[in-house]
Amino acid sequence: MTARYSLDHVALAAADTAPTLRFLTGDLGGTVIFGGQSVGFRPMQVWLGSSDGDGMPVELLEPWAVEQNDFLARFIQRHGAGPHHLTFKVPDLVAALDRVRAAGFRPTEIDVSDPEWKEAFLQPREAHGTVVQLAESHGHPETRSELLAHVAANGPNAHPQWWAEPLPSDRPSATLRRVVLRTPRLETGLALFSGLLLGDVEHDADGVVDLVWPGGSRLRLVERPDAPPGVDRLDVEGLSAERVEAGTRFVPADSGPVS
Repeated sequence: MTARYSLDHVALAAADTAPTLRFLTGDLGGTVIFGGQSVGFRPMQVWLGSSDGDGMPVELLEPWAVEQNDFLARFIQRHGAGPHHLTFKVPDLVAALDRVRAAGFRPTEIDVSDPEWKEAFLQPREAHGTVVQLAESHGHPETRSELLAHVAANGPNAHPQWWAEPLPSDRPSATLRRVVLRTPRLETGLALFSGLLLGDVEHDADGVVDLVWPGGSRLRLVERPDAPPGVDRLDVEGLSAERVEAGTRFVPADSGPVS
């Protein structure tokens, strides 16, 4: 089977991610699956979904070693805590970059030095108010169900584990059903997220388009010419009431249209 693009996760930035971690693992019953440290930031991912791979991870980003690289600290200082980027896995980063350049996009921060993780970025001015990360990944479990089985048996892939161990939760895991993104024009949003990033259209009506990728990750585009583009909210099944964490709206998945 030919490898496809996939929407892998949504990343949220905050100066202190501990309260959001407690919310994701305690209130939503999520599972920490990954974490580590890099120059300027330290990431950690929490799975929100079922053990068979239905759902999406939320990645939390916290500034670290800012004396060496302060990009994330500067982002938070300018914008406050909130959504930082969407990561799309691609089978061949060079080919993906050729496609986006041919469409007039200007990818930045291209890094192909690590054979297990190659990446590049599209900036918010081109990507409807959010950073888009394109990543080619090797040497990891091929499917989410395989990753979750590995974490259940061995614990999170921590390099190292810099966060405090979450308290066990007796709640069933909530499911991150979709990321909702405001765009000034559906036509240009579809050109990027469907035409170039290969999301399949599930629903298209009344200024709202739902896209889905292999594995079930979903993005909803909402045409809002009267509002700034960017991530509007995260729709979560199993959440009883709206909550704001890390500058981001978590909203019950059966809620109405974006207001």
